[in-house]
Amino acid sequence: MSAPPAIRVQDLSKRYRLGATTTTLAAAATGLVRRLARRPLQDDALPDSREFWALRDVSLEIAPGEVVGVVGRNGAGKSTLLKILSRITPPTTGRVEMRGDVSSLLEVGTGFHPELSGRENVFLSGAILGMRRRDVAERFDDIVAFAGVERFIDTPVKRYSSGMYVRLAFAVAAHLETDILLVDEVLAVGDDEFQRRCLGKMRDVVGQGRTVVFVSHNLAAVERLCPRSLWIEGGHLEVDGPTGDVIAAYLRRVGSRQTGGVAVIAPEAERIGGEDAKFVETSLTDRSGIPLEQVALGQPFSVELAFDLAVPVDKGVLEVGISSPEHGRVATVQNIDGGRPGLVLDPGAHRFRVDIETTLLPGEYSVDVALHVLPSLTLDWVERVLTFTALNLAEEGEDRWPWAHVRGALRPDSRWIRLPAGDRTASRS
Repeated sequence: MSAPPAIRVQDLSKRYRLGATTTTLAAAATGLVRRLARRPLQDDALPDSREFWALRDVSLEIAPGEVVGVVGRNGAGKSTLLKILSRITPPTTGRVEMRGDVSSLLEVGTGFHPELSGRENVFLSGAILGMRRRDVAERFDDIVAFAGVERFIDTPVKRYSSGMYVRLAFAVAAHLETDILLVDEVLAVGDDEFQRRCLGKMRDVVGQGRTVVFVSHNLAAVERLCPRSLWIEGGHLEVDGPTGDVIAAYLRRVGSRQTGGVAVIAPEAERIGGEDAKFVETSLTDRSGIPLEQVALGQPFSVELAFDLAVPVDKGVLEVGISSPEHGRVATVQNIDGGRPGLVLDPGAHRFRVDIETTLLPGEYSVDVALHVLPSLTLDWVERVLTFTALNLAEEGEDRWPWAHVRGALRPDSRWIRLPAGDRTASRS
């Protein structure tokens, strides 16, 4: 007999009333008088035009130990789902069953009291999660070391920077070993080093057999961590299945529109960044600028990227990444490689080309593009804007990949030297 699900959601819906706010009793009474003065007392239901359904009739089950990603556009209902699972907000209709202790990290410092120190908030969070003080104390040093806030652990968290705040909040949620962990967009906050540490810790959590629900716009992280994913669109569960299939379907709907080797990036495409920069087009070309859908073995290729900039940029860093479904990110190039300086860019339209010197082994690949500002600010980052195929046969000549199984993703240039045979120790003396 199989174990009951760790999470069961049945016909879940959540309605918000647009314009409704939490207020004081006096203000509520004043508002009631004003409404009564305008019209006779009616049923308190608002017109449909002032209602917003963040979720509508969502049903799903997640088994114990399963790791599930959640993808979707901003406003699709992902965070609302996690808030209901975390019992932060109740559903309008439907039912949720959770089996086991739950910890969550939904926003920066969720559950922290600003007047308490970091130390006090760690123990407070543990108590809220039902942990014994002794168990929290055993993990306390690891939590503080991961967060990197040793010098400030006895300082009130209201004086923390947002980076310190989120590091400590994530450390608490990840180290207090509850049965179910809910994580929403933590990897979109903090610098690159912190994001790498978060991913590493998430891998540890996954390896411990805990049930994880992971919401993120970082599709590569979702694909690495989550065998199964949910795509939520307009409050509905659009697709539930293997992560690769879900992400592919999602990107066909909201990502770039590719024709040949040219991809036009939709304004509503999922991005990490703000409104200061927007990639609008990416192309894969040969050295003469002709778009490519396929790259022959050893064929030189380039990536062109066009973007609009709303602000001036100093120390700009353009990044092009190449990924494969089997290996994740396999190559990254940036304009600052080799110690070159960052870009100085004025507001307006810009277009760049990067010639990439590498040989890709046969397989399917995708291109990610990003614009950063040193030291660690991301203005725009769009994943999988373009896909292409690397062939196993050279464009000219007889060079080919001769094996049925492709091992790895890159074939670097190499130089082979025959050394004298004999005693290896003697040959090095």
